[in-house]
Amino acid sequence: MKPRLVALLAGALMLTVPGSASAQAATAANTPGLPGPDNAITDVPGIKVGQVQSARAPYLTGTTVIYTPTMSVAGVDQRGGAPATKETDLLDPLNSNPGVNAVMLGGSSMYGLAATDGVIRWLEERGEGVRVGSGVAPIVPAADIFDLGRGGDFKARTTPEWGYLAAQAAKEGPVRQGVAGGGTGARAGGLKGGVGTASMTLSDGTVVGAIVVVNSAGSPVDPRDCSLFAARYEVAGEFRGLETPKAKECRPEAKADAPSLNTTIAVVATNAPLEKAAAARMAGNSQDGLARAISPIHTLGDGDTIFGMSTGTGTPLRVNNPADSRRLNEIFNAATDTLTRATGHAMLNATSVGTTQSYCDRYPSACKKVKPLPQNKQGEAPEVTRDSLAAAAEKVREVAPLPQ
Repeated sequence: MKPRLVALLAGALMLTVPGSASAQAATAANTPGLPGPDNAITDVPGIKVGQVQSARAPYLTGTTVIYTPTMSVAGVDQRGGAPATKETDLLDPLNSNPGVNAVMLGGSSMYGLAATDGVIRWLEERGEGVRVGSGVAPIVPAADIFDLGRGGDFKARTTPEWGYLAAQAAKEGPVRQGVAGGGTGARAGGLKGGVGTASMTLSDGTVVGAIVVVNSAGSPVDPRDCSLFAARYEVAGEFRGLETPKAKECRPEAKADAPSLNTTIAVVATNAPLEKAAAARMAGNSQDGLARAISPIHTLGDGDTIFGMSTGTGTPLRVNNPADSRRLNEIFNAATDTLTRATGHAMLNATSVGTTQSYCDRYPSACKKVKPLPQNKQGEAPEVTRDSLAAAAEKVREVAPLPQ
């Protein structure tokens, strides 16, 4: 499968053998036209990711938190007919909210939005949020996927404790992909979905990253040859040997669940300084990244939601300033491509759960030569336990005593 070459470095990339020492060195150096050191949203300075999940009965769900120690400008774009979201109105450029402390991408649909309470409590402990009187008001927008009853019990849902634990686990570095965090119970066109991430360094050194929970009604598989749609956008051998499956394996695809209740949710981020309108535009443009990787997309059974985040400082780039247009277009286009690639990583790293097959189990010849991620690039995502939930519950329930 031929990697998609970035125009700026087309000649250089054609001479780079994926996985070679020179390719690894270039990636580690944040070379323009290549992914960052971890090929993850955490390559964007100022972004940390924390994830927790449980795949033990009765659960099959989890929570992913994208945390910024310094409040970041954010926007949002929502497509599809069935979103489960929280605090998205705050991100409208017409509203006064200055930014976000974190964004949560979770499982358990509308019930799981309660997990944001735990993220907020964790942030409050640290004194992070908008100053309000003698305290703070942490800003944590969220979107959840529908995963209820998909291998786990319908009533086995995430709670504030899960959000607290995910925020507590936030760190820089590699991000666990596949069946992890908010993608634990995800399905995509009848196959196992999950969490995926990717990054890209631009010509001026700006970094763009994406993280996605792929839980789509549509399929990420091209019905013509059963390859992943996202594979066409591969950069520098990042899919580790993925090929087009043999024709004999390319049978009619697994059918999506009926009724179709899904949603793909994501965050795209950059360290370029953006105004709120530009962050929202970046999120909106990135919806095309999902459209390249999944078909059909934005159905009435989906609630596809993308958050755009800017961790940059200095004079913000503005959508109505012609002098900023060239740089903004480069950032927006990179975010779109990076989200497509992150979707591919989600599918490639997912593993079969129960009767729901992963892409690699459904099309084994496509993944026959795929090399596993090195141990130091796999990331961490702690399993939720009874003890960890109990410890988090004590923190979440700490409140000021009622007056006598």
